[in-house]
Amino acid sequence: MKMWILFFTLFAVPSRGEVYTSMTDMSRLLVTEGEMIRAVENYIVAQEEKLMKLKRDVLEMERVHDEAARSPESFLGNPINAYLLVKRLTVDWLDLQNIMTDDSTGQAMLNNLTSMASMLRWPDEEDLNGVATALMRLQDTYKLDTAQIARGDILGKKRAYRELTAADCFELGRQSYNGGDHYHTVLWMNEALDRQELESNKTVERADILEYLAFSTYMQGNLRQALKLTDELLEERPNHQRAQGNKVYYEEVLQQQKTQKRGESGDFMDEDAAVQKEYTISENLGELQTWQIERQAYERLCRGEGKLPEKLVSRLNCFYKSGPSAYLRLSPVKTEIVHIHPTISIYHDVLTDGEIAVIKELATPTFKRATVQNYKTGELETASYRISKSSWLKADDSEVVARVNQRIEDITGLNMQTAEELQVANYGIGGHYEPHFDYAREDEYTVESDLGLYGNRIATFLYYMSDVDAGGATVFPQLELSLWPKKGSAAFWHNLYPSGEGDTLTRHAACPVLVGTKWVSNKWIHERGQEFRRPCELDPRAL
Repeated sequence: MKMWILFFTLFAVPSRGEVYTSMTDMSRLLVTEGEMIRAVENYIVAQEEKLMKLKRDVLEMERVHDEAARSPESFLGNPINAYLLVKRLTVDWLDLQNIMTDDSTGQAMLNNLTSMASMLRWPDEEDLNGVATALMRLQDTYKLDTAQIARGDILGKKRAYRELTAADCFELGRQSYNGGDHYHTVLWMNEALDRQELESNKTVERADILEYLAFSTYMQGNLRQALKLTDELLEERPNHQRAQGNKVYYEEVLQQQKTQKRGESGDFMDEDAAVQKEYTISENLGELQTWQIERQAYERLCRGEGKLPEKLVSRLNCFYKSGPSAYLRLSPVKTEIVHIHPTISIYHDVLTDGEIAVIKELATPTFKRATVQNYKTGELETASYRISKSSWLKADDSEVVARVNQRIEDITGLNMQTAEELQVANYGIGGHYEPHFDYAREDEYTVESDLGLYGNRIATFLYYMSDVDAGGATVFPQLELSLWPKKGSAAFWHNLYPSGEGDTLTRHAACPVLVGTKWVSNKWIHERGQEFRRPCELDPRAL
């Protein structure tokens, strides 16, 4: 119907209805019919091209979907595959919708999908930004080359099902740009530009890449390169108004910089003298320096580059733990001491596959985005430095949960009555938790809170419920220690000295999951109820 409306709009002309009265006029109708035929043929060709594109897209999606369905966890464990899935259901799906809405049949199909909204889960722009940001986090933490990621190669692990196209790289750059991250914008727009030049079927226009790349290059401080890229953009699109304005501005700034570098006599000044540097107060500089040192240690440990001193390594040992509970005398626990002062232990084979399956099944329906406590307000809130979903399980929820809780008491000798519920967490794409303390510091809790009622978190017991193909370590930046997840094992350490003072050396982090998936569950044990199990010491540093 739309086609015929278009036809009559284009070809209908005022007529007095007298064509039939002259054979000459009648013969001119053949010309009109010829044009009509060509218009319909062009329409058919255009529709066939759209249908062929749809067929190619659907065939590719079916192939990928079948591969993913065979092992969803394994498939999505590759962050490139996960990114492409989210992109298909956001950016690519929007393009498909635009094609399908051209006729009533396609619109009807879309309406059917809309009616199923309550049964389907669609990612949104926030999800696309989140998965893109996760890729940037992995790129930085694990020092991954941009071209290597684009090839789908993550440190030689299982490759992605395909390489990234120029459009895929462009979208990663665009998401970085939207987040104000011009450093990664430049990296990914350059990769998009390289790939676009090699593509026979262009997936994105060169001018679109240059627009983002030029401005982000300027924001990175490379003014001359930004001007060069802007000139290239104007060659592609001479009437691009923003580029025209930017070109004038860049040229003016370059001229000003050239003038400012000359003294009154015309001699060039020292470049450092031409730039006025601003400094914050010394305490802020100290905090920044401390953060940078910790950050470097954190990322190094995540890559497995940490190394304990030989003196310490020689004192570490493994043994069968047969106390303090009577149960352990019957069934000792394989124990590995991985650090001394503070003592950090790994208990092996303390959680069975069956118990893990039950805990996962119980936790999944109530998963929520993991939160952190705002140290100023005391309120729980989401934060970019903790990316995972979690839920809490009570001992009453299942005999398995009660048994797992009791096992922690048997191994540690600490009272579970005042401990928090079992927290179960699953880390998503690039999921992580940056360096933090498990214990609360001064003024971080009120008398009415759990911490006020039951005391501070005296210890942490962390179950690993999955192996992780790459990344995902628990690291202690001040100790040069990395703990690598092993399904069925658990880590344990005291957060407080016997005096009740926090042990700052227990500051730790969960590294981004590079490949695979990570499941953990943890128990935070509080001070109350431990008075006779771990007596207080007057010496603030007593171990």
